[in-house]
Amino acid sequence: MILPLLIFNARPAAGKSEIIAFLREIALEERMTRFHIGSMKVLDDFPMLWAWFEEDGLLREHFQHHGLHTDAQGYFLYGDMLWNLLIRRLSLEVDKWLRDARENHTVIIEFSRGVEHGGYRSAYAHLSEAILRQAACLYVHVSYEESLRKNRQRYNPERADSILEHGLPDEKMAHLYAEDDWYDFTATDTSYVGVGGFRLPYMIFENEDDVTTAGGEALGERLETTMRRLWTLWKQRPQA
Repeated sequence: MILPLLIFNARPAAGKSEIIAFLREIALEERMTRFHIGSMKVLDDFPMLWAWFEEDGLLREHFQHHGLHTDAQGYFLYGDMLWNLLIRRLSLEVDKWLRDARENHTVIIEFSRGVEHGGYRSAYAHLSEAILRQAACLYVHVSYEESLRKNRQRYNPERADSILEHGLPDEKMAHLYAEDDWYDFTATDTSYVGVGGFRLPYMIFENEDDVTTAGGEALGERLETTMRRLWTLWKQRPQA
């Protein structure tokens, strides 16, 4: 009746967190029936990423250290390694969560990736086998222009660490997220993406018209249709 694990991808500010906030307001039984989502355990790489920025800020301010993770412009050091380390950290958290049997729970893994830091192809290669064996994927599609608009709109400098109110400067948005490889990553199949010998079902939630900001039943109806199809694909997924 419910998906045990959902990977949630999109450009920044595309609507992922708004969808999760919407689902939290739905009673459990209705959420399970309409959206195939149970009690939610949400794992997002943004708090992990933000903690690295905070650590480097403290190191520079109080210890005259150049920082462990980022350069002076606020970009990650070491090429793609730290971006992929975030995926390994998410995988570790999921693996720990899955040690204990829990009824009616859906683990949601949320992250954005642009081509500049390896894209989704690189990120998915670092997901654990436990995730790949159980996951379905939901990609929220918006253009780069729409992502940029909403990123500007939501940014609150007083709450830069907030899931719903963080943002990036325009130049970093362009550098990190202007190019997105989701459609190249999934080009060989309209329903399943192959990763490490597994076939993960996926659906695309169209949000160029920004149905997620207002929420309400317009969002509910579109999400229900998308999740119903994703649930069907998950049940029919090929077994590795």
